[in-house]
Amino acid sequence: QVQLVESGGGLVQAGGSLRLSCAASDRTFSRYAAGWFRQAPATEREFVAGMSWDGTSAYVADSLKGRFFISRDIDRNTVYLRINSLHPEDAAVYRCAAGPMEPFDDRGSYTRAANYAVWGQGTQVTVSS
Repeated sequence: QVQLVESGGGLVQAGGSLRLSCAASDRTFSRYAAGWFRQAPATEREFVAGMSWDGTSAYVADSLKGRFFISRDIDRNTVYLRINSLHPEDAAVYRCAAGPMEPFDDRGSYTRAANYAVWGQGTQVTVSS
């Protein structure tokens, strides 16, 4: 089964930027949809962004548009999340997820965690004000 490993988190000042990476263990990932979710303490998991296997469909949560960008490099078997203008409320554990394309047919399908078959352990993002 595909395994996902996130990296790139850390402590950043408010207003700064980060690029999170999610590396997959095998080439099956190249045919999977991928997504990013985040969860802060005492809050529910929140959809951040999702992308189809070929990158032709990409979605970002409405409240995060303009600051969050998802991309993927098929050759590197990696999906990225670029975060600009970090706010203190962006602090959370960010996890990537992936799964076969079958259930991913519209924007809403990317926001549903149950549609993703595999998950990474997460990377912590901390924002200092």
